[in-house]
Amino acid sequence: MNKRVWQHIVFWLICTVGMTVIYGVGMPDYMTGLQVILMFMPVHILYFYVVAYWVMPHYLRLRKYLQVIPVLLACIFISWFCFRTIEILFADPFLYNVELKKRGAFVWHKLDGSFRAQLLKPVYIVNALEQSNLLVLVAICLKSLKIWYEKRQVVLQSELNFLKGQIHPHFLFNTLNNLYALTLQRSLQSPAIVLGLSNILRYMSYECNTERVLLKRDVEVLQNYVALEKIRYEDRLDLTFSIVGNLEHYSIPPLLMLPLVENAFKHGASETIHEPWININLQIKQHKLTFKISNSKPATQSPLAEKHLGNIGLKNVKKRLELLFHNEHSLQLFEEEEDVYVAILELDLTGHVYTASQKGLPVVLQPVKQTENIVYENQNIDN
Repeated sequence: MNKRVWQHIVFWLICTVGMTVIYGVGMPDYMTGLQVILMFMPVHILYFYVVAYWVMPHYLRLRKYLQVIPVLLACIFISWFCFRTIEILFADPFLYNVELKKRGAFVWHKLDGSFRAQLLKPVYIVNALEQSNLLVLVAICLKSLKIWYEKRQVVLQSELNFLKGQIHPHFLFNTLNNLYALTLQRSLQSPAIVLGLSNILRYMSYECNTERVLLKRDVEVLQNYVALEKIRYEDRLDLTFSIVGNLEHYSIPPLLMLPLVENAFKHGASETIHEPWININLQIKQHKLTFKISNSKPATQSPLAEKHLGNIGLKNVKKRLELLFHNEHSLQLFEEEEDVYVAILELDLTGHVYTASQKGLPVVLQPVKQTENIVYENQNIDN
């Protein structure tokens, strides 16, 4: 609340200075202009707060468009009348006295006539309407822009939370299917999957409730997921996961890369009968992240596999990228050959570098146990 009060105070101070500069040109000096402007500021301020905090919430936001017209006309008339009253009774006599002191003999016909005669002079009616509404109109436009921006941010954040929330059941469904299959086989690997799944869900539940997480941490969770999948496939899957560059000083929206890896396993390795393979490469170079994942494709495609490039996970990633990175990303999905799927994600991390307490340390990645068949290539290079 204190912050908002100070913001409003600063805004009206800026308005006062701006109007003094603009209207002070036609007055004897800027100090005189400031004094005159200060006489009218209560009208501008009261006019603005009535429209912004009473008319707009009670009529415009509730779409009472017919009712708002007479209310706005009444506000315009009252502000004009107050403006002209101050002008006739205070501002104009003050300016007249200032000019009289400087020039001696001075005649100003604007002051001729009674209060009613001065109030109803057409030229001054128009001038007062313009001067009493211009500043408030600018302030209302800024207020409307602020409301629009806040609503847009709320909508974007709600959509991002929804998209991020979709990842949890999507991932959980796939992993529980794997665990169920191993449980039916009474596999000794089931406890390792439960432990690995617990670690990943802990990350999703407690560390992903922010806009960004450490890139290093997100990659560690990604490797845990790969390790879980490797347990299921055992030696049947040829898998490599290479990392080039230093992950230490970057942040990233959580779980952006996981759906791409999920799709490689679900629509590639799981449906390839003979010699399935997956190659994952993550590279950081000159503040640019390149994540490339390629995988084998089954010779005979099922209807589900044909939708490889349009499933929920990838649509989720595309939507999040559009909301979070705008034009600072690239996601390419294509088939290099008849039996190869490829996904390439590129992100500009220039604005997402943080300062760590220790620099230049090697990246330590800790996948879950029983992953000796996964090839991890971690190389730190100076960028």
